[in-house]
Amino acid sequence: MIKTIIIDDEQHCIDTLSIQLQEYCPDIKLTGTFRSGKAGLDAIETLKPDLIFTDIEMPQMNGFQMLEKVKNINFSVIFTTSFDQYAIRAIKFSALDYLLKPVDPKELIASVHKVKLQVNRPPAAQFDLLFKRFQHNPNSFNKIAIPTSHGFELIAVAEIIYCEADDNYTLLFLKDKRKITATRTFKEVEEQLNEFSHFERVHHSFMVNMNEINRYVRGEGGYLVMSDGSVVNVSRSRKDGLLKRF
Repeated sequence: MIKTIIIDDEQHCIDTLSIQLQEYCPDIKLTGTFRSGKAGLDAIETLKPDLIFTDIEMPQMNGFQMLEKVKNINFSVIFTTSFDQYAIRAIKFSALDYLLKPVDPKELIASVHKVKLQVNRPPAAQFDLLFKRFQHNPNSFNKIAIPTSHGFELIAVAEIIYCEADDNYTLLFLKDKRKITATRTFKEVEEQLNEFSHFERVHHSFMVNMNEINRYVRGEGGYLVMSDGSVVNVSRSRKDGLLKRF
């Protein structure tokens, strides 16, 4: 059983999520619900949960601020939030999970399933990325968190040559010749890399680091020769956008 707590300042949100967890997630053992970040902090210390659901926008102390005060985040986190694009961008940047309110049962089941598959808890550095991104510290944006089947890797963005879609996974090709399989869709990885102006989607299956292009060869769409010698196709529909970047 996954020991779980809910932290949210709105009681009706707590009630709804509690019912959904009971109905759709039999592996969850709900051990407490709390109405503030301060109460949540105390509960994390005393109950030692495996998983917390926490709202982001709460009075006095929001969900991010609460987590910053936790000395050792040795549990999984699923954020619950109304549509707050800035907060969501910060969460996606650090490859953490979130659910939009009102919570869809299918998305809830999928998020809990991800927690069950985790071999290791999210590393502290992953949360550091989240906090720095939310505080909008531009000097901190040199790495992104990439979830893999074994946990997470923190990768320097400048080391990525290009990304390729692979069904529900994404392949990242790095300068050191490594190929990393991210357990995220191509769209999710693209949303992370959109924070960096030197990445360009050139095909429905490819996104490239513009700094790592050695040559463009014309054609119907054409293709790129990357710094590692790889060839990346350019779709006809994205050709003009790429040429404008040049």
